[in-house]
Amino acid sequence: MARTARDGMDGRVRAVAELHELLPGADAVVLCVPLTDDTRDQMNASRLALMKDGAVLVNVGRGELVDAQALVREVQHGRLRAALDVTAPEPLPHDHPLWDLPGVVITPHIGAFTHAFTRTSLDFILRQLRDYARGETPANVLARMADAR
Repeated sequence: MARTARDGMDGRVRAVAELHELLPGADAVVLCVPLTDDTRDQMNASRLALMKDGAVLVNVGRGELVDAQALVREVQHGRLRAALDVTAPEPLPHDHPLWDLPGVVITPHIGAFTHAFTRTSLDFILRQLRDYARGETPANVLARMADAR
């Protein structure tokens, strides 16, 4: 997705304005955009409610992209799951409900490219995504998120 729709090298790039149409069909929504006035609370209560039951929200962008209280409600009801590399606030207070919710994985803000990220790492990630898209089991799966609920 991008601000405006266009044809890309790998297919159609959809406009952010179409997000409400796409959310109900997505198994996973990955946020990796910068924080701007337009992206703050991009995944608010109404957009989270559009996501299909059992979908996972992955945030590797900025914590403020997601309405954390609305996400907590959706996960508490068992509707959504989340993988969060960033949170709002950050650091997340030790007593925040996200820490203890089944179906939530929190990593310590490590989802960035570093000198340790090699072409081999990227090739592996792309292979994992291709396998998943084909309905195949990706390599090195430790546990399915559905089993964590």
